[in-house]
Amino acid sequence: MGLAIFVLGLVVFLGAHVFVSMRVERARVIARLGQNGYRALFAAVALIGLAVIVWGYADYRAHGWIQVWSPPAFMRHITVGLMLFSVIFVTAAFIPSHIKAKLKHPMLAGIKTWALAHLLSNGDLGSILLFGSFLAWGVYARIAAKRRGDAGTTTAPAGWANDILVIVIGIVIYLALGYAFHPMVIGVPVFGRA
Repeated sequence: MGLAIFVLGLVVFLGAHVFVSMRVERARVIARLGQNGYRALFAAVALIGLAVIVWGYADYRAHGWIQVWSPPAFMRHITVGLMLFSVIFVTAAFIPSHIKAKLKHPMLAGIKTWALAHLLSNGDLGSILLFGSFLAWGVYARIAAKRRGDAGTTTAPAGWANDILVIVIGIVIYLALGYAFHPMVIGVPVFGRA
């Protein structure tokens, strides 16, 4: 049952995000609800989808685990390394920098890197669905942005101070996720295991 709930959450959450790329339909909803109404509706649907993902995935992990394949142990180290880049990319989405300008869509780059990293070291069905779905969405969203002419961020500020800031903040967030969030919330330690 947990797997079905989890998949429903993925459909709701990612469906809302795919809808964003459907510009004509999105414009109709904005015309009907107004910009703030649209944003509130989008946020509510996305939060509901996220809550259902978390609930379904937790139930799946507790009662319905299905192992599809067993990744080699060294893949975990690749995942840990890729996650540093993922967090720096997501951090760059919020701070003007050369990193942001180079990536153009740093949030999407971070999500795709996060998903790929976790696909490499997780071989159960739920993880494959979770990370595979987010990776597929990230690729779709990037292609959709390119097709509609959304070049993303293309200019960088003068100097490199913001790039240093992005990297430092990214490393701090990465360490917090690895040492606190992941072991306490996900239940899987990141650092300090073979």
